[in-house]
Amino acid sequence: MTEAIELRGNRRKLTGVVTSDKRSKTRAVEIPRLVKHPRYGKYIRRSTVCQVHDENNESRLGDTVEIVESRPYSKTKFWRLFRVVTKGPDAVPDIKEAPKQ
Repeated sequence: MTEAIELRGNRRKLTGVVTSDKRSKTRAVEIPRLVKHPRYGKYIRRSTVCQVHDENNESRLGDTVEIVESRPYSKTKFWRLFRVVTKGPDAVPDIKEAPKQ
C-alpha cells in the first residue's frame, strides 16, 4: 500500500503517535512539538491531534506513524496515513474483555 502512494507536489509529512483507533478508517494521531515561551524563553511541549485517514486500518494504538497532507476526506480529516514507522506495545485488553473470576 505505501509503495503505491505517490507524493504530488510539496506535501507536508509529519510523524506522530496513534492515540485512538476506535473508528473505522480513521485514526487520531498526536504530533508533539516544542514552542519557546515568548517572555521566559523556556521550551514548552505542545501537541496537535490530527484526524488521519487509514484506508486499510493498518495502524493500531501506540504505533508511530508518518502522515501526509491530502485532500479533505471529511470536515476534520485532512491527512492520510503514509506508513507505520514502528509498532506500539501490545494493547492491554479492556476490563470488559478480561475473563471474570
